[in-house]
Amino acid sequence: MPPGAGGKTHGEERANPRARGRPGAAPGASLGDTVVVTDTTPHARPAPAAAAGTPRTRTGTARPPAGRRYRRAVAVLTLVVAAWTVVWAVVTPMFRSPDEQNHVNSVLRIAYGGGWPPPGDAYFSPAVVDAVDEAGYPADLPGRWRHREDVRQFVDVVPVPREDRTSVDAGNAVGDASSGTDVDQMTQHPPLYYALGAGVLHATGLTDARWDQVTLALRLLDALLLALVVPLAAESARRATGSPSAGLVAAAFPLVLPQLGHVMGAVNNDALVVLACAAATYLAVRVVTGDLRWRVAVAIGVVLGLGMLTKVMLAFAVPMVVAAYALARGQRWPGRLGRLAVAGGVTLAVGGWWWLRNVVTLGAVQPVGRPRDLGILATVPDADVPSIIAGRLAQSFFGNLSWLEVHLAGAWVVWGTVALAAAALVAVVLPGTRRSAVVVLLTPAALALGVAYNAWDFHTETGRLVAIQGRYVFGGVAALATAVAITAWQLARRSDRRLARGVPVAVTLALAAAVGGLLWAFGAFYRGPGEAFGDAVDRWLAWSPLPVPALVALLAAAAAVLLAGLVTGLVWPRRLAASSTDPAPGTPSPAVPGAPKDAR
Repeated sequence: MPPGAGGKTHGEERANPRARGRPGAAPGASLGDTVVVTDTTPHARPAPAAAAGTPRTRTGTARPPAGRRYRRAVAVLTLVVAAWTVVWAVVTPMFRSPDEQNHVNSVLRIAYGGGWPPPGDAYFSPAVVDAVDEAGYPADLPGRWRHREDVRQFVDVVPVPREDRTSVDAGNAVGDASSGTDVDQMTQHPPLYYALGAGVLHATGLTDARWDQVTLALRLLDALLLALVVPLAAESARRATGSPSAGLVAAAFPLVLPQLGHVMGAVNNDALVVLACAAATYLAVRVVTGDLRWRVAVAIGVVLGLGMLTKVMLAFAVPMVVAAYALARGQRWPGRLGRLAVAGGVTLAVGGWWWLRNVVTLGAVQPVGRPRDLGILATVPDADVPSIIAGRLAQSFFGNLSWLEVHLAGAWVVWGTVALAAAALVAVVLPGTRRSAVVVLLTPAALALGVAYNAWDFHTETGRLVAIQGRYVFGGVAALATAVAITAWQLARRSDRRLARGVPVAVTLALAAAVGGLLWAFGAFYRGPGEAFGDAVDRWLAWSPLPVPALVALLAAAAAVLLAGLVTGLVWPRRLAASSTDPAPGTPSPAVPGAPKDAR
């Protein structure tokens, strides 16, 4: 029954149990400067104030009820994303993702007690130097965007047998100035991700394993971190719209980005950044939809602070948090500013101090870990800078594998960019969830603008362009997933039941993109000119850190999980129809009505 038609909205009694039988207390009552919003409508309008002296009650909107069917569906899609990323982890050749050897080297340094030297004073270990050589790097992959006759080809490199590959030990795990090795610039970042990786190696007993086993273990850690993003994205979308079906659309979104699977299936500190930004996105959506409890402010500070102990990229999520409190309803300005101040203070105490320390002691927010060799970079005319930045950023967001030399077809990049831009526009223009859409989209927008500004500034000083990588925007993946889900909900005329009929299409397309991206990457990595698919498989098996039976079992398990995800998407409309909490056909759902005009 719709709100105002004589029945209770979903979760009404849970949100304000004291209201029953108490004179003068109504759902959605404003008690002092605290508003209790019990309607599940996004950005529901607060009701008039209750009588003075009424006891204060918990702030925040009541979350739309999450049924068991929805939770199981999200769990399955979480496993799907995890399985997809694990396959990327075993398909991608070792050290064929940006800076992977640096990240592995820094994990080993902490694992073996080498600490975190100042920027410029950390060196590659002998073990990693040997590993890079045994991995056949550098050599051009067969899918490189332009073939080079005078460069060693990966398909011509003979793989080192697994049993002959270098193992890590105390004698080769840490490099220093006397090692004769290059500088590892990763100590320009804080050490949290690397400490986590070292902990994984110790917990699994792999600190003295072969280098390829060490690398695979760390890749699987990143796959786990990406999988944890899925429920956060789903809940962000469901909270913003009140639609469980929108949550499933958001959960499937990561599968459409081949570059995301490639980078998160490698060893990279961006994995922890993506997770921290996803958690911040979810909490910001809670705030803008009315959850102004103090503990949410503290949680935001903890999440941002931990993220800032990983990489400076979390600073680009701060505008999202500020906007969430600015646009939230349910508190007067002093209350909102107080919560924002708490979030900021906790952020500074947990991790922001690292960057302030850099400014005080090193004179820069992020110091240079290793000076760039400008001689190997081509100069770029001023007139070409905007188009090159935009093109490279889009290309490397959707598909620039390895060290950015394997390019996804330009048509896919263009259509993908247009689709995301259109979804963002719809999400912020159509009424109903504008506030949530504006808030979440600030993070990917800030990240993209930050990358563009950094490249432009470097060009102004040197005439060259660097550091234009789409992976730096992956912190906005949960936000983009939420925006896409909001748009789908809007196109379904804000009806969860209508959107449920589109979930099978969304999940099927996402799975098709996931499998298609893997097949494209596999050929680009291993299939030489004129070779059969079986030749590529043989080459992959020879390079893999896993024996053939383990690979077969892993691929079979991944296929079963992806099939389960397909079935989950296909049966979702019937499961929703069978739900006892969903309104009958033709009855407006109390969880997803349009927002009042003042919230649009």
